[in-house]
Amino acid sequence: MKRMKTTDLAPTRLPGRLRETQRLLFIAKHARWTGGLHPDDGNHAPYHREMRETLEGIGVELLIADSYAALFDRPAADFVFPLLNRGGFFNSEMLLPLLCNRHGLPYLGASPIVRGLSDDKHLTKLEAAARGVPTAPWALFRRGAPIDVSRCPPSRRWVIKPNNSSASWGVRDAHDRVELARSVAEIHALDHDALVEPFIDGSDIEVPVITLGGAPAMLPMMIFEQADPSQLRTYQEKRDLVGQVGYRIKRFDDPAISRNIIEYTQRMADVFRPFDYGRFEFRVDHTTGDVRLLEVNLNCNLWSEKLFSRSAVAAGFTHSQLVETIVAESMIRQIAPAAARRDAA
Repeated sequence: MKRMKTTDLAPTRLPGRLRETQRLLFIAKHARWTGGLHPDDGNHAPYHREMRETLEGIGVELLIADSYAALFDRPAADFVFPLLNRGGFFNSEMLLPLLCNRHGLPYLGASPIVRGLSDDKHLTKLEAAARGVPTAPWALFRRGAPIDVSRCPPSRRWVIKPNNSSASWGVRDAHDRVELARSVAEIHALDHDALVEPFIDGSDIEVPVITLGGAPAMLPMMIFEQADPSQLRTYQEKRDLVGQVGYRIKRFDDPAISRNIIEYTQRMADVFRPFDYGRFEFRVDHTTGDVRLLEVNLNCNLWSEKLFSRSAVAAGFTHSQLVETIVAESMIRQIAPAAARRDAA
């Protein structure tokens, strides 16, 4: 297994032949947004606006859409940047890649089945266990199946979350099995499967991974250092819908723990290749130093104010260079070989 690149990272420019010939379709819920925070989606709206503006600055011909309908018929585009991940229905993150596959359109990010593998936290944890990557014990309760919380691992406190959620949407905790059963039922009522695992007092360590030269490359790992390690981070915090947060984001550089995380990230990245970009999330126990994989987020948040972009800045990338690198590497991987095959024929 080739080692993942972690140093001497340099941005990739979009080749002139692709910049001049490709029409890029950007699809996001708030792709046309012009204001500030959205009342429900919070900072996702200015994030989508910023991504549109950044893509405009790359110089490629840009088409804009804000709904799945843009791909119901084949669009006048050559490449798709699908960012409509939370479409308001179960497994919505898979629909845009599926529609692209239907039209034979290349697109940014992993294939639909790989997106499903990463978005299903249970399946990701099974992949981790198969590769010797530590993860907290867990129990899965599929919607419509019996709720028997005696299957849950023993703990003084559990965290219960939608098995396919992002940004901690729907996450809650419980301190006894009555609360636990009620929390699982509440998540089922949201039309989601529920995942239960012991709550670990500690902080989240995030490892952003991009593609450079056709292979995964790791940006500097970052930590959400919590003032109170027992605090449960919420969707409202992550979307800037509350004024006070109980953590600070900074570069993580503990050498002993970092070595383990690099090895674990290497093993997990090989599961999902090619995926263009993603964030690998771990939880570190402040008392013991133990590290466990939490989840993998492909097509994750690239807003300049969020962790992924802050990590890229630490590696020497501007936000625009980060976005161009991700787009360029994906186009080179998919479009350049196809053009070469056409020329050879």
